[in-house]
Amino acid sequence: MPPLLLSRRFAPLFACQFFAAFNDNFLRTALVFLILFGGYADAEALITTASAVFIAPYFCLSALGGELADRYDKARVARWLKFIEIAVAAIAAAGYAHGSLPTLFVALFGFGVLASLFGPLKYGILPDHLPCDKLPTANALVEGATFVAILAGTIGGGLAFRSGHAWPFAALVTGFALASWLSALLIPPSGERAPHLTVSVNVVRSTAAMLAHLHADRRLWWCALVTSWFWLIGIVVLSLLPPLIKTTIGGNEDTVTLYLAIFSVAVGLGAALAAWVARGRIVVTATLAGAVLLGIFALDIGLTAVGPVAESSRGPAEVFGSARGLRAAFDLIGLAIAGGLFIVPAFAALQAWSSADYRARNVAAANVLNAAFMTCATVLTALLQKAGVGLPMLFFGLGAATLGVALAMARTMPET
Repeated sequence: MPPLLLSRRFAPLFACQFFAAFNDNFLRTALVFLILFGGYADAEALITTASAVFIAPYFCLSALGGELADRYDKARVARWLKFIEIAVAAIAAAGYAHGSLPTLFVALFGFGVLASLFGPLKYGILPDHLPCDKLPTANALVEGATFVAILAGTIGGGLAFRSGHAWPFAALVTGFALASWLSALLIPPSGERAPHLTVSVNVVRSTAAMLAHLHADRRLWWCALVTSWFWLIGIVVLSLLPPLIKTTIGGNEDTVTLYLAIFSVAVGLGAALAAWVARGRIVVTATLAGAVLLGIFALDIGLTAVGPVAESSRGPAEVFGSARGLRAAFDLIGLAIAGGLFIVPAFAALQAWSSADYRARNVAAANVLNAAFMTCATVLTALLQKAGVGLPMLFFGLGAATLGVALAMARTMPET
């Protein structure tokens, strides 16, 4: 068997999801910079709202995505979704050219819709094409590539904002949408796993049925709750990180970009570490270790944020020359590595323990829980920010809650 990244059964999907993840985060980062440095009132709450706009479709449409992926050939569904993404990317380009926040929010919502439909397919197709012992490595590669795409999208979004021109943004967002579609054309057919399934347009009923099916299996439910907590932490940290670096550390646009890049690379390293620990097995004890480390590092970020608010706008060299800047970077690296260690074993277990004819719908049900956790977290964070709760207390709360989750995980962990 050729190396996984060169395998005909994995490489096209890997490239397809990488380009799509780049576009999602490229648009979100450009929007964050536009809000953060564009003089908008309530900038921090607007940034958190942008995260909620992207995540909300997962809650509503993941069930439909799961049914489509189980009923039809997953490769065929992927081609249609990625073709539609080209049109949404064009809307984003038009919104950025005119500096229209409403248009950009519409495009962000469109990317969220497509991502929510693609998510069950992306993870559900891996066991169709790969043996079980390759799932931890494949998931680590997908998670690592996702955060490398976040890195590339973060840097690209920052550079597009700094350029002051609309054409670099338009060229990248449409170019990567086209590349994602071309990659989808090369994904091998997966076959129809549930050919007699009737796709329901009643997403409320189908979502409830999928959640009930997932809840009936204690191991799968545990995995879904664990992955949901990971995405809750991720969405909160990514929404709080730019204002943390700008207002607390005193960094400028380049500094914010560099911190986001460091965070993204470290998540990829954590995913690689999880794959190395697993070595072809399903090892959920690594997830517990990741949870404890997540809580500790979140608490220390809160301690780092305590103190006077920086008044100057400093570049990366000046920020990293300070003890506070280095400590924040160390904490973010630790948090990100712990996150990769946390998510990969749990998601590989969800895939491996699901039956083939219901796998995509189990992933969809998990995505619904993920979205519910993330949406509630972003709304709560925005409300707390509006009420005047500062960054230190938000990170303290996140860290303490994560340590509580780790304790609950230890008491309920399924055998592997």
